[in-house]
Amino acid sequence: MEDILNVILMVLSGIIIILVLLQSGKSDGLSAAFTGSGDLNLFAVQKERGPEKVISRATLICGILYFALVIALQIV
Repeated sequence: MEDILNVILMVLSGIIIILVLLQSGKSDGLSAAFTGSGDLNLFAVQKERGPEKVISRATLICGILYFALVIALQIV
């Protein structure tokens, strides 16, 4: 049982990495935050549409499953 959960955890980790890399950037980067260049507004409402929304929701669901699996592995 524990081995199966470990394999699922590793696969889920790879999926999360891929989903995070597929997400588009929301700002100019960290350098823009320090230099003040660009239009960096952390509290701006930006609606995700289409594939971005699907990838964002899939990342959220995979993250929740990841933490649930980690807790399940601690119990088992």
